[in-house]
Amino acid sequence: MSRIVYVNGDYVAPEEAKVSIFDRGFIFGDGVYEVVPVLNGQLVDKQYFLERLQRSLGELKIAWPCSKEDYIAVMEALIARNQLVEGMVYSQVTRGVAERNFSFPEATPTTLVAFTSELQLLDNPQVASGIALAITADLRWKRRDIKSINLLAQCLAKQDAVSQGAVEGWMVEDGYVTEGVSSSAYIVSGGKVITRPLSNWILPGIRRRTLLEIAAKANLEVEERPFTVAEALAADEAFISSATTIVMPVVSIDGQQIGTGTPGPITMRLRELYKARLLQEAGVSG
Repeated sequence: MSRIVYVNGDYVAPEEAKVSIFDRGFIFGDGVYEVVPVLNGQLVDKQYFLERLQRSLGELKIAWPCSKEDYIAVMEALIARNQLVEGMVYSQVTRGVAERNFSFPEATPTTLVAFTSELQLLDNPQVASGIALAITADLRWKRRDIKSINLLAQCLAKQDAVSQGAVEGWMVEDGYVTEGVSSSAYIVSGGKVITRPLSNWILPGIRRRTLLEIAAKANLEVEERPFTVAEALAADEAFISSATTIVMPVVSIDGQQIGTGTPGPITMRLRELYKARLLQEAGVSG
C-alpha cells in the first residue's frame, strides 16, 4: 500500500502533495506543529496535544484550520488509510499563503498538512542499553514555549550532537541545561527526579506533563528547578522524554558515564508506568 498524506482537505500520495512557495511556513517559519503517538491504531495523549496546540496557535494568533473534532478526524483518517498500528502522526499549521510581508496578512486561510510514520514506541531497542547525549549550545529564540516550526537552531544542535557520536543533545545556556534538542531533560539524584520548571525558556512537553502526574501517583519525589551540566554528570540516572521515545534512559553525556552506565531503576519504572497508561488509553488490555 502506498503512503497517504494530507494537504488542505485532500488525501494524496506524497509526490502529489504540494504547498505554495508563498506559504508563510515556507517563507518565515510562521506556523506550529505537533507530533502525536499512535498505539494499537489509536491516538494517545490526545487531550494534552489539543491543549498545547491551542496554546501555540493562540500565542502566534493563528486561527484553527478547522474544528478540533475535524482536526482529530483528519489524523484518524490518516491512521486508517495508512493502516498504522504503532508510530506517530505529524501535523503542521501555518498562517497560510500571502505576499511576502513581515506583518500578518488579513483573512488568510491557514494551511494544514499531516502525515504518519511507523515507529517502535513500546519496544524501542535503544531502551535496553540507553543512549549517549552530547552537550550543545542553546541558540534558540526567547519563546521556546511555542511549538514553532522554526527549528533551525535545533537542527544545528542535533547535528552537533550527532557529529559527536551522540543520539540526542542537551542544550545549555549560562551553564544550565534548558532541554533536549527534541525532548525534555531529567536527572535523578538521591532518588529524586529533577527537571527544569516550565517557562518561556522550554517547551511544555506533553510527556513531561504526564510523567509528573505519574511520578506523583507513584510517590516519586520531583523537584522542578534548573540543573547544571556538572549536576547531570554526577547524577545517578538521566533520561529524556518525547512523543517518539516516551521515556528513554541516558547512560553517558559527552562520553562520561552516568551512574552505572546502564538504564536506571527509576527511569525504567517511569517508562513502564507510562507504557501502561498509554496502552490503557489505546484500549490494549494488560
